[in-house]
Amino acid sequence: VIIDTEKDGHRVAFNAAFKEFGFPVFWDVDYYGDLLKISGGKERMRHHLHTKGFGRDVSPDEVDDLILELHKCKTEIFIDLIEGGNLKLRPGIHRLMQEANDLGVPICICTTATQKSADAVASHSLPDIRFSHILAGDIVARKKPAPDIYALALEKTAKGPSRCIVVEDSRNGMLAGASAGIPVVVTTSIYTKDEDFDKAKLVVSCLGDDHGERGTIIAGSHVHGYDGVLSLPMLGTLI
Repeated sequence: VIIDTEKDGHRVAFNAAFKEFGFPVFWDVDYYGDLLKISGGKERMRHHLHTKGFGRDVSPDEVDDLILELHKCKTEIFIDLIEGGNLKLRPGIHRLMQEANDLGVPICICTTATQKSADAVASHSLPDIRFSHILAGDIVARKKPAPDIYALALEKTAKGPSRCIVVEDSRNGMLAGASAGIPVVVTTSIYTKDEDFDKAKLVVSCLGDDHGERGTIIAGSHVHGYDGVLSLPMLGTLI
């Protein structure tokens, strides 16, 4: 949602980690798109190991530790990509968050990524934005599409679901937000543009910027005054 991290971020980092560990595994763009139907990087690696293997035998006793070490390596590589400025914010993200800060509206990051990755994105890509909470990784028992991460956000902010809005970029994310009772707006990505967003209030190509890329409405509610830039007051009409 914040950065289009998957194709040129997480995927690249996974492949670099596999190479560092000596595994002849490469996730191309299309295959990684299929893997994204599974929430969580460790879960994706475990699925690949069980269905395709890692190019050499891995005993059942070493699977858990191997997945953790691979994921730790991948996270460090991903953070290096973020800190190197290799991944850019999606259109409208900074603008909308700045609007929220200016109006005193709390912002939570709710992600299946690790805490380190989420913190790196916040500190290096959005250093001037104030977040009320950054909720990430294994902080909840069940990952998206389960609503746990958003239920925790409601608890942390002491807000009712009808006073919040979720911005997501995938069907799993949409289902998580909707299952928590929160209205959901979806900004599609290269990997999710063909997914079914039947429970979203609004689906747009991006949030849009006044002096940059503007979004288009793909599905959902009519938004009065929308001209390719989705503002915080406009989001408020969807609640």
